Amino acid sequence: MSPTAVPANPGTSFVPVFAPILEQLRTAPTAPDAKGAADTLAHTVQSQGLKSLSDFGVLKTLDAFSVNKKSGYERESGAVGYHSLAAILGPPVQPLLLPSLPVLLDLYSDKGDVVRSAALGAVKAITSLTPVEGIQPVMERYAAELKANSKWKSKIGCLKEMARLVDLRGAEGKEEVANLLGTILPWVEESMHDTKSEVSSQAVKTATTLCGTLPNPDLVPHIPILISAMQSPANVPQTIKALSNTTFVSEVTAPSLAILVPLLTRALNDRSMEVQRRTVIVVENMCKLVRNKAVAARYLSPLVDGVAKIMTGASFPEVRAFAASAHTTLLAAGASAEFKPPPPRNLDDEAQEVLDAISPLLPSDVVIPSPNDPSSPGTPVHPLFAKSLAFSARLVAELVYRRAFTEADAPKWKRSIGVYLTPWLKEGTSQSEEVAEAARKHFLAIELAKSAPAQSEDEDVLVNTLFSLAYGALLLLSHTTLRLVRGRRYGICAANGMGKSTLLRAIRDGKVENFPSQDELRAIMVEHALQGEDRSLPIIDFIASDEKLKDVPRKKIREQLIEVGFDDERQAQEVGSLSGGWKMKLELARAMLYKADLLLLDEPTNHLDVPSVKWLQDYLLSQKNVTCLIVSHDSGFLDTVTTDIIHYESKKLVYYPGNLSAFVAKVPSAQSYYTLAATTVRFSFPPPGSLMGVRSNTRAILKLNNCTFTYPGRTTPSLTNVSCALSLSSRVGIIGPNGAGKSTLIKLLTGETAPQEGTVYKHPSLRVGYVSQHATHHIEHHLEKTPVAYIQWRFQDGHDREVLEKVTRALTDEDKAMMEQPIVGKNGEKRKIEMIMGRQKLKKSLQYEIKWRGLDHKFNTWMPREDLLGKGFTKLVQQFDDLESSREGAGSRETTLSSVRKHLEEVGLDGDIAQYNEMSGLSGGQKMKVVIAGALWNNPQVVVLDEVTNFLDRESVGGVAVAIREWGGAVCIISHNMEFVNALCPEIWQMESGMLIHKGKTAVVEDAFLDAKSKAGSLRPSVSNTPAGSNAGTPAGSGAENAGSGAATPDRPKKKKKLTRNQLKAQEERRRQRKLHWLAFGGPKPDSDSEIEV
Repeated sequence: MSPTAVPANPGTSFVPVFAPILEQLRTAPTAPDAKGAADTLAHTVQSQGLKSLSDFGVLKTLDAFSVNKKSGYERESGAVGYHSLAAILGPPVQPLLLPSLPVLLDLYSDKGDVVRSAALGAVKAITSLTPVEGIQPVMERYAAELKANSKWKSKIGCLKEMARLVDLRGAEGKEEVANLLGTILPWVEESMHDTKSEVSSQAVKTATTLCGTLPNPDLVPHIPILISAMQSPANVPQTIKALSNTTFVSEVTAPSLAILVPLLTRALNDRSMEVQRRTVIVVENMCKLVRNKAVAARYLSPLVDGVAKIMTGASFPEVRAFAASAHTTLLAAGASAEFKPPPPRNLDDEAQEVLDAISPLLPSDVVIPSPNDPSSPGTPVHPLFAKSLAFSARLVAELVYRRAFTEADAPKWKRSIGVYLTPWLKEGTSQSEEVAEAARKHFLAIELAKSAPAQSEDEDVLVNTLFSLAYGALLLLSHTTLRLVRGRRYGICAANGMGKSTLLRAIRDGKVENFPSQDELRAIMVEHALQGEDRSLPIIDFIASDEKLKDVPRKKIREQLIEVGFDDERQAQEVGSLSGGWKMKLELARAMLYKADLLLLDEPTNHLDVPSVKWLQDYLLSQKNVTCLIVSHDSGFLDTVTTDIIHYESKKLVYYPGNLSAFVAKVPSAQSYYTLAATTVRFSFPPPGSLMGVRSNTRAILKLNNCTFTYPGRTTPSLTNVSCALSLSSRVGIIGPNGAGKSTLIKLLTGETAPQEGTVYKHPSLRVGYVSQHATHHIEHHLEKTPVAYIQWRFQDGHDREVLEKVTRALTDEDKAMMEQPIVGKNGEKRKIEMIMGRQKLKKSLQYEIKWRGLDHKFNTWMPREDLLGKGFTKLVQQFDDLESSREGAGSRETTLSSVRKHLEEVGLDGDIAQYNEMSGLSGGQKMKVVIAGALWNNPQVVVLDEVTNFLDRESVGGVAVAIREWGGAVCIISHNMEFVNALCPEIWQMESGMLIHKGKTAVVEDAFLDAKSKAGSLRPSVSNTPAGSNAGTPAGSGAENAGSGAATPDRPKKKKKLTRNQLKAQEERRRQRKLHWLAFGGPKPDSDSEIEV
């Protein structure tokens, strides 16, 4: 009989349509016959619709077959029938077959092999229909049956199917299972203690398979021993020992913690001091790699009390110390003893809410509206359809919980809704996919409404999209809303490394989901790095050569450049000759020519002087139709220009109307964005080393004398007749407009360049830590290294390799020719210097050990410093002085992994980032911290910071300011951040057109080896004499340093001359004569120790 002849509304007259097929299945004599009848049954159901499964009693009949204890044939036929239904009807039928799993699992204990085989095939077929989103509810089904079923073979079957789900859907399925480990493993662990050895053995195998989904490669080798600890508490010490010997390098996420935390909780309660010691070590090592604070709070908080108990109650001081360190790390990671876990999810309520939301989206022919309340969700037309909807709603509830609403998540919605609706809708797949997409957009709209800022009706919304943002394996933003309105200026606030610049670059590169294309919305980015291939071009030609501006008249380009401060003379200069501030102006001018709808400004005030910042503020405020996204660490600038603040909070973008002041008023914890003092970041600078021969903090140790410098290709000097000096107590701020010569002055002081006129003096043992305004100046050739590897490479030989790369220390052809000039010794012998081997103090100067060319080391001789300088070997001496001073500072420090990592952490860089992330992937602020760490490694006496605040966030700027205030060495700062300069620098050097103007305290400009009686140089009034800026006068300012100019200086005791042998004999004879005279004539007894000088 043809299935198509059966009407939609069945009656008793149509029962024969299925009756012969079911009877044929019941009486099938062989397995192939049963298979043929079952396939016919499935095809008939497929043609009649899924409702026929209940309307014609198909499922009830198969259940009856399966439980018939009198007939093995019927039990086999029932299992075969389920197998064919699952195989032929596919995923839509799974929700309808899952209730039959207990019946099929009972058949695992059947006496007949063919029945057991048929049941196994049916269960596997039903399990294979599970989508990724359905893994959790199906796992729950098997877990419930595992607990309820008393037959050991059925339990083994449940455990095997749970293991099968791991590999059923590839990598996506494994990730889903990993996320469920915290829920699934306790179910399996109970079966490990089953009295039936076969069940416990299978439970171990299943747990091993489940744990194989762990995303942490450090734990994978330890899975067997972790399972053994679950199986028997006696194995816990052995497991902890293995974990304590493991070096964790990968991020520890929720799945890993779900396995480790129960084990660690048990180990913390162990009585053994050795187990407790190892456990707190594992806790600390693990916590350092938990980057998600929310995950840490949820999983690690149960460990806090156990660690605290060991910290205070352990009998061994060593164990208490380890526990105290672990306790600190736990709290820093985000754990808390007061943490209250969120209430467990009510999955039934969530599914019902989803069902209520989906029902109005369904076609009217599959939903019966409520006669009493038309606004309420309707009732499904069929009970089996209601079951399918309930199962689908459970899957969708998980998608909603995980906020999977983006375009990339659309396939998940089709699998969770469309697949189960298709057999019930007239138009099939196309109509079901439309419903799935409508459901996704419905929940997306609800999510946008939750996180979107306040709206007004007259707003012109440029962007309103939900997206996620990641950098490599690091998730920066998760399912958050980006909503931008035309004409508003948004300031983005977050700590360094949170992804502010990454967000701007993702928008520029079109990598933000659902963001309008450049044709619809022109988004232009301005950042601190000048984007140009040919830096030798004149400025106006450089702009005109831009492909995007090829249609812009040259006249308009000239006018735009003039508007930002480039006159005709400066427009003719080469791009490479511009200072950092002028380069930023050039980038801004080019962005204005693009006529952007959305201006992406990444640190726009970097390198800009005060007038330029004011000009930029005025320009941005005048743009009424341009939207701005601004990343800046200049709080004054943000406070002036922003209309809204976007704050990073728990991987979400949160919007606050108003400027920075209004934001801080609403979020007091963000005070660090506004004031330097309110910082939670702590930097620690190593103490500066002592300087040989320098007893006064006001004595000049680094100075320029009448120096003039002109860059190649320019006729106007950048510095003209500049004289200045630094002492150990200096706190100098160098200010001035862009291009005034600030950075050039610093380069002369640090030896990066050499003046054409004048002299530069540097104490032979002085170590200078230099941080350039462009962080990549130091690390541009090492971006493939991690920060730790870079520090180790730079100082692995016990000295700073960068010191030897300075231009001023490289031997020129003239210097090499000088090396060929022979030196005539006292005996007339001529020798040539090969190298300097060492140095030592000689009176008030130094002498150097000279290795002579062609002679053995035993012929080395010592030459005074003044003789070498007088003969023209200045660079050779300076080269060795730099090397030796660097070795004195860095040679005492070990470049071990732990030492370097700790040093980087002391300047605010996360230890894991320092150890594992390549510098090419670091943010500007993180690179700056690496450079600061490198400058401080060899314990310098002077630190020079050139625009260091440009790349650091407000928290880090405050941390640097506090560290400088507490540091004992000299500091020289170039910055346009006057708040930073004024807080630290009582002495100001103002640069104007290459000229230096001193304001405030100055150093005593005299050689480091002159004694106190030497004539002092000219002194200026002193403002302060200590780094803290006290009001007391300095020795130079008060006149106390040069005691020789007024008060008498006590004479030093004269050294007695060593007497010759004859003189000693004569002295002894005189003493004998005096004693004889006293014995003969009396009088005062002579003192044998006194002697009249002869």
